[in-house]
Amino acid sequence: MRYIDHILILTACTVWSSCQQTVKSKDQPNVILIVADDLGWGDVGFHGQLRIITPNIDSLAARGMVFSHMYAGSTVCGPSRASMITGLHTGHGAVRGNPRWSLSGHPVDFDSERQTMGKLMKSAGYKTGMIGKWGLAENMGKTTPNHQGFDYFYGFNKHLPAHHYYPEQIWENDSLLRLTQNDTKNKTGDHVQSLFTNKALNFIEASQQSPYFLYLAYTTPHFELTLPAEHKVKYDSLGWPMRRMKRGHYYHDTNGHVTYASMISKMDDDIGRIIELLKQRGELENTVIIFTSDNGHEYDELTNEFFNSNGPFRGRKRDLYEGGIRVPFIVHWPAMVAHGSSTEHITAFWDIMPTLADITDAPMEAATDGISFYPTLSGLGKQKRHDYLYWEFNEGEGPIQAVVKGNWKLIHWVENNNYELYNLRKDPGETEEVSKNNPGVLVDLIKIVSAARTESDEFPLTRRPNPWK
Repeated sequence: MRYIDHILILTACTVWSSCQQTVKSKDQPNVILIVADDLGWGDVGFHGQLRIITPNIDSLAARGMVFSHMYAGSTVCGPSRASMITGLHTGHGAVRGNPRWSLSGHPVDFDSERQTMGKLMKSAGYKTGMIGKWGLAENMGKTTPNHQGFDYFYGFNKHLPAHHYYPEQIWENDSLLRLTQNDTKNKTGDHVQSLFTNKALNFIEASQQSPYFLYLAYTTPHFELTLPAEHKVKYDSLGWPMRRMKRGHYYHDTNGHVTYASMISKMDDDIGRIIELLKQRGELENTVIIFTSDNGHEYDELTNEFFNSNGPFRGRKRDLYEGGIRVPFIVHWPAMVAHGSSTEHITAFWDIMPTLADITDAPMEAATDGISFYPTLSGLGKQKRHDYLYWEFNEGEGPIQAVVKGNWKLIHWVENNNYELYNLRKDPGETEEVSKNNPGVLVDLIKIVSAARTESDEFPLTRRPNPWK
């Protein structure tokens, strides 16, 4: 498809981001946003993974643009997904932790009246679908997908039911369906990964007259680790050491290494099915496919790594070190994005929504912390950059805050008021704390971390006990 009639437009000013000029196209592409669950930065071949086979994801990377400095909204799924859906970082959003970690112990949902990604895409004339793990409607009010701009929903409204791969019930729009063929504890019936993929294919096939937006949020490879035996064949005979998994809240299969790799490869196979359907429909050229993960990995043991799931980075899920928040990110859009391209532009989940606004000409009506990275994708217009990125996290060892400003990263351990400063350009693995040698940088970033948040009654920066114990 040829792109013509590019014009300069002025994007809407918002409370936390400045106006900027971008170059636009009059054509509206289809958009498919695929989000894996707890997939590490190093779990994919295009980031150097040697054991897990991901040819379809790697092909998207080879033909699209890879962002080496994409940061998740948080280091756990709830606030990370809320950041992506609302365009706010965890210092401004309502959802700053997973459901049980609020001060009251009651789940907190985002403001149902604000503009969200679904509402934005709907306002641009898109047919909209959300399939998979929504996890942002704990109170089952008006933050369910059908109230947030999505015409079609199939999946999990709440966080906890998404922990199991053979659910006995699942939501389709506003109806809770019984999956009578499934037995959660015995892990029989239809694996939810296949259910999500089949529904995604059906949604695409049913989209004929208007451009469509599909938010496909897989639960792979989040615990629990389980998959039918036929999908493990390629790894079963490799003679890998056994990592024995124990059943508890999660009904794991016994062999962790084989199951973990097989789950990721099964997701890759399913993404291949989606790509093939787009080719058959003649839509691949003008479909924006975004692939990412909601936060760092949980599976690989940092003291005895097998997959090197966090790549060169320190930490994993529930850390604000790079391994917990740096995530794989691909944008595949043959009609606009240069094949085999990459960028070190520093960006975060709260930038995705304003970017989609630029791609689709939809107005950003809500305040956002995000900055569109459309100029980076298209090579058209000047790319505005963040003054800084901010996170806060209050589980386990928290409360913790973090700021990235250019090459510098500050981590603040709130309870003992301890600061760690790293130069990410020289030391991406965060192995050398350098605050003593850079006092001016330290003072600058302390000022930022102190001013970057608004107060939250349910998520104050105070330590509290683990609600799971």
